[in-house]
Amino acid sequence: MVLTGIATVLVVAGGTAFAEIVSSQPSLTPSFNGPVHAVAYAGDTVYIGGDFTSASAGGTAQPRARLAAFDARTGVLRDWTPSADATVRSLAIADGVVYVAGDFGTVNGQARDAVAGISADDGTVTPLSHTVAGQPNAVAAGHGRLYLGGRITAVDGQPRANLAAFSTGSGALDAWAPATDDTVHALAVTADRVYLGGSFHKTNDVRSTVRLAAVDPATGALDETFLPKPVSQVFALAAHADGVYAALGGQGGRAVSYDRAGETRWTRVFDGDAQAVALLDDTVYVGGHFDKACVTGNNGARGSCTDGAVARGKLAAVDREGNLLEWAPQANGVAGTRQLAASPRLGSISAVGDFTVVGGMSRKRYVEFTGVAPVTESAVAAGHVAAYNFDTTIADGTFDDGSGHGHLLRTVTRNGGAPRMVPNGNGQALAFPATCAGDECPRLILRTGDTEDLNPQDRPLRYGASVLLAPEETGRGENILQKGYSKSGGQYKLQVDGLSGKPSCGMSDKTGASVYVARSRTSVADGEWHSLECRRTGPTLAILVDDRLESVAAVPAALSVESHEPFTVGGKGVGRDNDQFHGTLDDVWIQIG
Repeated sequence: MVLTGIATVLVVAGGTAFAEIVSSQPSLTPSFNGPVHAVAYAGDTVYIGGDFTSASAGGTAQPRARLAAFDARTGVLRDWTPSADATVRSLAIADGVVYVAGDFGTVNGQARDAVAGISADDGTVTPLSHTVAGQPNAVAAGHGRLYLGGRITAVDGQPRANLAAFSTGSGALDAWAPATDDTVHALAVTADRVYLGGSFHKTNDVRSTVRLAAVDPATGALDETFLPKPVSQVFALAAHADGVYAALGGQGGRAVSYDRAGETRWTRVFDGDAQAVALLDDTVYVGGHFDKACVTGNNGARGSCTDGAVARGKLAAVDREGNLLEWAPQANGVAGTRQLAASPRLGSISAVGDFTVVGGMSRKRYVEFTGVAPVTESAVAAGHVAAYNFDTTIADGTFDDGSGHGHLLRTVTRNGGAPRMVPNGNGQALAFPATCAGDECPRLILRTGDTEDLNPQDRPLRYGASVLLAPEETGRGENILQKGYSKSGGQYKLQVDGLSGKPSCGMSDKTGASVYVARSRTSVADGEWHSLECRRTGPTLAILVDDRLESVAAVPAALSVESHEPFTVGGKGVGRDNDQFHGTLDDVWIQIG
């Protein structure tokens, strides 16, 4: 199945916008028959909790009693089947244990009042067992502790004012016991702070700590250097090195960025509560039961945007300077998104809640958006394994490989299809034959020999080219570059699809079973130069146009290209149906690793 999406940037406020990393189109994921309240990643596994009794994957429903786990890459349910007898509201994962909190009294039939530890491997409960007076809303792990927040009056008969902690080693109740005068909805742990968010007005009896505060992770002492002033109750938090992001309710919801002193960096306003927030690279993702994002920070009765709005159904994205991005998957429902989770390892965002449709697709109460992992310094250092700028030729019109690996491109022609060099910048580019129909049309491709070291196997792969294509130069399908064939050791390719002039990246495995395609929604057939890049990283294949992420497709993590066919530019051969390219190319390149 091909999964694609678009991700472009809209700058609404001043400043530089950062491109988001995930597609706006949902991946193929399980669905659930009841509300989902909590989600967290651990490696390649997603764990969720809520008030469901079954999960469906691949069209088959399987019993899952308020807890479930599945493969983040494929959506296949794990054989992890602990059961809770009532709603799971929050979860956190540490050292191979899934910690859960909620309304339940038993887990796996064993007494576990409102908080429990469950093995991430086999679903058995740990010895952690306490009696909690009240309702927990949030758990977070760090510093050898499991932190618990909610509307709590006591644990094991010992007074607690909405906050408590347990040792993740022994499971014992910890002495950590800061106090708030009302409900705690959210926790976020950093190296030197535990951030608290909720509807309280005092923390440790200090009045200046309204709805958002920071305490010491070991002692619970109030950090009086953090003095934010949120205007309404805080439902969710996402911490970072420079401060914290908060999702607020009230008369219209808000996503707010605070620095370490509690000063507001920026605020984005919505027409409904913001209930979830997550940070992935330089993008802040926000979820809630809003339908619109306000263009300015002004709103009126019932949260309506007074200065204009744009559609953002239950999900939105903001860059770290506060600019609203064009990422807009559009989910349905009333409660909408309850929680978000980010996986830097997978470059993915997951959302849970009460929605049933996202991006026009059926996604019942869980959705994942995959993305493109950022290019690391080590990947850049690996360098190109082939590069052609067409500025240097050798005898007989052979084009030199600028990477230094010696993969010469030799011209192969038919019916007079000779290469034509045209100026481009300070160098030159290669123009291919004009569009033509029939057996006698000119054909031209460039081809290397059998180049084993251009096979990426299952390693990270990037490849691309600069393209100049006029509307009249489009055709049924035009190959820009290609290594291998789909049924002969696998392939990777870059092409322009159809008269619309929209480029796509394609890959197939050495088994030849399926072809996976990431297709741009933007045409490049406008008579202007465009840079195109295909990027395969683990389970994703992405296409970028002018350094802008256009689409992402899911691919098997083990997909391997091991072809003995040559690398070609401009077409797959010189026969009648060779997918001849008819525009102009420059700066063709491949990078592996």
